[in-house]
Amino acid sequence: MSASLPPLIQQYKADSESVYNTWFINNEERLKAFRSIRRGVQQVVKDIKAGSFGNDFKGTSLEFVLSVISEQKQVFQGAAHPFYWKPKLRIPDIYEHEDNKRAFGQFLESCLAATTEQQLLREIDILDRRKIKGLGPAVASILYFLHPTLMPPCNTAIVNGFNALFGEKIKLGSWSEYLRMRDRLRDLNQEHRQHLSLDYGALSGLLFDVGVKKMIAGDQQFATDEDRDKYQQQAQKRHKEVQSEAQEENQHTEMQHHLLRIGKALGCDVTTAINDRNRLCGGQKLSFLCLDQHPELPVPADVASTIRLIDIVWFAPGTNRVVAAFEVEKSTSIYSGILRLTDLAFSMPEHETALYLVVPDAREKEVQAQLSRPAIRAAGATIHYILFSELRQHCEALCKFGDSPAAMRKIAKAVA
Repeated sequence: MSASLPPLIQQYKADSESVYNTWFINNEERLKAFRSIRRGVQQVVKDIKAGSFGNDFKGTSLEFVLSVISEQKQVFQGAAHPFYWKPKLRIPDIYEHEDNKRAFGQFLESCLAATTEQQLLREIDILDRRKIKGLGPAVASILYFLHPTLMPPCNTAIVNGFNALFGEKIKLGSWSEYLRMRDRLRDLNQEHRQHLSLDYGALSGLLFDVGVKKMIAGDQQFATDEDRDKYQQQAQKRHKEVQSEAQEENQHTEMQHHLLRIGKALGCDVTTAINDRNRLCGGQKLSFLCLDQHPELPVPADVASTIRLIDIVWFAPGTNRVVAAFEVEKSTSIYSGILRLTDLAFSMPEHETALYLVVPDAREKEVQAQLSRPAIRAAGATIHYILFSELRQHCEALCKFGDSPAAMRKIAKAVA
């Protein structure tokens, strides 16, 4: 199969609805997720150290990490399921067993600090030798977002795709099996690196598409009527998903356009996320409304990188003082948007920045629930939210009659 892989890779890359084109490339939400997940894993370690992690998946910092991962479209849907606490089965045994919980925290902390393949393999071996019930290679999906060039993700579809392509019988739930698959993927990634990427996401997406029968490879082409039906069903499903995502992207860009226009009308210097500058709304590129670049900010480089990914930022004219910041949400994690806004607020408290989430009307209850979370309230950053319909309806009035950035409060809501 290795020899016939290049044509399959080309088919995969040429398909506009493949994982490669809908998730791996040209996807700012994917880029944002890496920072959010790393921050989330750091919080998991901190909570375990402090003894405040909890004895259930729900409500923990781990739930946030897996929620952000699960929202990475096709490949990671369902990534949280192995971590749900199943009391009758006592799995995964990292909630009520304190030694196991501590071992899991130590594993994550060591993986965060690791810089080499050997260090990660050693930590996997240490964790595996503890034989924590129910805690297996599903953790690899977390490791992927910490070390995308060293650790591929692992789930049922990826394993099925690997087995179908290479005639293997890799089993889920075993670290030794995962590492055996990883060794093969490492060699394949190296052999075909000119067609793929150092990032395992590209190759894993190919395995996923094969595993869910979005692509049928080689002599397996429609081996049965069932294969043909599954292929057609997956193609139809993905087509609907891509159409839905395109509609979401258009709405997202529309909201950014409204916010840029309002900010300029209110006398602010405005910017959009660095990877959104070339988006078009009504034939106008967002970059034509923005500063040429983000002003230099008095924050560490990693925080500055996060701030440059915030959807819209308003500055006091001619300065680097942030007066307002907006995260426009679609079907992605509201909590990750909150994290970016609080990053900004805590990094520059003297700026007294107004923070806003801009959300589809259908997600109002969800945003209220997120802003009501004890962890968010304890953080102390005040975040208001604005509904798409309100921003769309009042954009022209705010541009014409607004007299300061505070005018946005007239259409914003707060959680009591």
